[in-house]
Amino acid sequence: MLKKTLLAAVALVSLAGVAAAEDLKEFRIGILGGENEADRLRNFQCMTEKLPSVLGVEKVSLFPAADYDGVVQGLLGGTLDYAELGASAFAKVYLAKADAVEPILTTVQTDGSTGYYSIMVARKDSGITKLEDMKGKKLGFADPDSTSGYLIPLVTLPEAIGAPVKEFFGETGFGGGHENLVLEVLKGTFVAGTTWGSGVGEFKDGYTSGNLRKMVDKGILNMDDLVELWKSPLIPNGPVVVRSSMNDDMKAKFKAFMMELPKSDPACFSAIQGGDFTGFTEVNVDFYKPIIDARKATIGG
Repeated sequence: MLKKTLLAAVALVSLAGVAAAEDLKEFRIGILGGENEADRLRNFQCMTEKLPSVLGVEKVSLFPAADYDGVVQGLLGGTLDYAELGASAFAKVYLAKADAVEPILTTVQTDGSTGYYSIMVARKDSGITKLEDMKGKKLGFADPDSTSGYLIPLVTLPEAIGAPVKEFFGETGFGGGHENLVLEVLKGTFVAGTTWGSGVGEFKDGYTSGNLRKMVDKGILNMDDLVELWKSPLIPNGPVVVRSSMNDDMKAKFKAFMMELPKSDPACFSAIQGGDFTGFTEVNVDFYKPIIDARKATIGG
């Protein structure tokens, strides 16, 4: 009887500890690297203003990582509460610790699709006009944990070029994120590089959303300077993820806030997402299983 009483007391103390731990005073947002840090902080500033009253926390803090892995490690360590990931970065988290985060939402394109494309671009004045011209040339990828900037090209390019990536291209490297990669292509560091776009609308406009469109909107890219060499099969849009151990009430409040954001504050929604999207739709792990399997088979984790 005494043993049962002691065990019950321990259980209550443990539960109380969990409850106290979940009485969050600060909500922590991880922001993927690859874009100018000041721009990333400015884009997410609206979240720091809106979320405290929605979630009942004292403050919302932004943590812009230097690269994708910085956010991945923060999520795995439980030091971040929310992030927006690419599908491959989510797969990396899932393969390392399946219960670390929950994918809850993804964006919807203006054509109703929930996917986007990896797009290979080169300088228009480089003389490279088609994928075959890249044989023996230097190709840049965005980031090792990028879906469109690395994983999907690695998996799908061999069919298009008739050879493994390592055999077809003379050299490959990483540009340090999507924005930096395109800038390195323009500088001539890489002959071509893989970035991402919605595939909706016109290439000359940078499409309706994606890295190219964001760079055009910021005034740091003239699409007349680029040519498109290749476009991948459709890739699932990346997920909005939350820390799995977050209490259900806070998860529900955050999810409801995000679902309403496109209507309640279109400017905030557009700033965070970077381009034209119609809103969010609900997802779960099953939506990303093909990407998880592809990453496991190709990269291993």
